[in-house]
Amino acid sequence: MAERIFSLPFCFQRNISGRLVSLLTLYCCHEESSRNLVHGLVLLNCAGGMNNKAIVDDWRIKLIFPLLLFIDFLLKQRRIASAIFERVRQRDNLKNVLLSIYGNKESVDDELVQIISEPANDEGALDAFFSIVTGPPGPNPAQLMQKICLPVLVLWGDQDPFTPLDGPVGKFFSSLPSQFSNVSLYVLGGVGHCPHDDKPDLVHEKLLPWLAHLAAL
Repeated sequence: MAERIFSLPFCFQRNISGRLVSLLTLYCCHEESSRNLVHGLVLLNCAGGMNNKAIVDDWRIKLIFPLLLFIDFLLKQRRIASAIFERVRQRDNLKNVLLSIYGNKESVDDELVQIISEPANDEGALDAFFSIVTGPPGPNPAQLMQKICLPVLVLWGDQDPFTPLDGPVGKFFSSLPSQFSNVSLYVLGGVGHCPHDDKPDLVHEKLLPWLAHLAAL
């Protein structure tokens, strides 16, 4: 299928849940023609699933798991779900969340808040929010990485409160370079959940040489 969409070789680069989608895409592309099109994968602070129910073995998630189940129950009530959604998408609330996950606070400006808030105004945004939070978490990275044979670059911000290095997902990715020769991992100091926007210079410092090496293969 990939050859119908792309005509030139490319490299996936995704952040958070997008990284999970990229892993799933490569996992499903087993045909030789698809593998020839995709040359590599860059992952930045990968999510453990589409929601927190994917990583229930983390003590932090176990601690709040009853609360997550209660939130799921509330979100199944349309009126309550709508009220929660309206509160979550307020610009001040979004900015506070962004400030908590960015190492470089100066990156959290009005333009970023506007970009993040815009999709919440789209038709069907409430249903999408409900589906992501309460739906199945999907496959976790451990299930997908075992069949990824392409070169993989993993960049991880060490100040990420959502997917911390000492959590199950962070520990899993930290262990990969010692197990698989196709995986390279670099920890970025003072960087949060969105490395590419938080401190892009640190990301480019590792990414650009890796891409140049990939192109020479």
